[in-house]
Amino acid sequence: MILIENQMNRIEHIQEVLKPLRETLSAHPVYQNLKSIDDVKLFMELHSYAVWDFMSLIKHLQIKLTCVSLPWMPATNPTLARFVNEIVHAEESDINEQGIPISHFEMYLDAMREIGASTTGINQLMKSIKQGMTVKEVLTGLNIPQAVKDFVNYTFDIIGHNEGHKTAASFTFGREDVIPDMFIEIINQSNTRGKNYDKLRYYLERHVELDGDEHGPLSLQLVSELCGDDDSKWEEATHIAQQSLQHRIHLWDAINDLINKSKTEKLKLSLH
Repeated sequence: MILIENQMNRIEHIQEVLKPLRETLSAHPVYQNLKSIDDVKLFMELHSYAVWDFMSLIKHLQIKLTCVSLPWMPATNPTLARFVNEIVHAEESDINEQGIPISHFEMYLDAMREIGASTTGINQLMKSIKQGMTVKEVLTGLNIPQAVKDFVNYTFDIIGHNEGHKTAASFTFGREDVIPDMFIEIINQSNTRGKNYDKLRYYLERHVELDGDEHGPLSLQLVSELCGDDDSKWEEATHIAQQSLQHRIHLWDAINDLINKSKTEKLKLSLH
């Protein structure tokens, strides 16, 4: 009982440390900048890389905490295995608006296509990786903002540490725990409401529902279990959480800058 209370206090400490970063993220001007469908297209085209690399974070946790090799052996911690498998189940094989099983990443690409956003860049990344290139090599050759490359490279740097508590911290505080705030802002601020973008709206609302009600609380428990009563792990988890949010803010900065640049260019064209 004392251990559980101590872990809850440590989680609360991390959340308190992250509060300024979360506030910066929640009040980021990119949300107010999503005024037109073209703005949303650009946002989604660059954000798609973060949607993709997110899956590698959770799959790394599944590899670390469950058995994904043969012959099968029981998980060391069935509680953690259940946490991870529940999240993977929804992220990798959820049901879309038509009742068809599909991953959230593919759901996101479907929403992009529906609004006319380009999936060329993210598809090229996956194609090149399938052909044997590393993530870092592919990113180097892509014509995307450096902040996007930095974001994805940081994700795979965390995975490269091969330490569950670090991956869980990035997953929880840089992704799952903050996603409801981000997408609620997008729904509220963009002018997609009332338009016939069923796939996009379903994806956003589904993510808010799962991450706020189920995945967020589960991932907090995941961090607690993996850090246990190890002070150094809690310190590392706090540091990773801060860095993950800082990279998210930098990503939002880059997307916002490009949206502003696009608006300026369109304005210049309209004046000619």
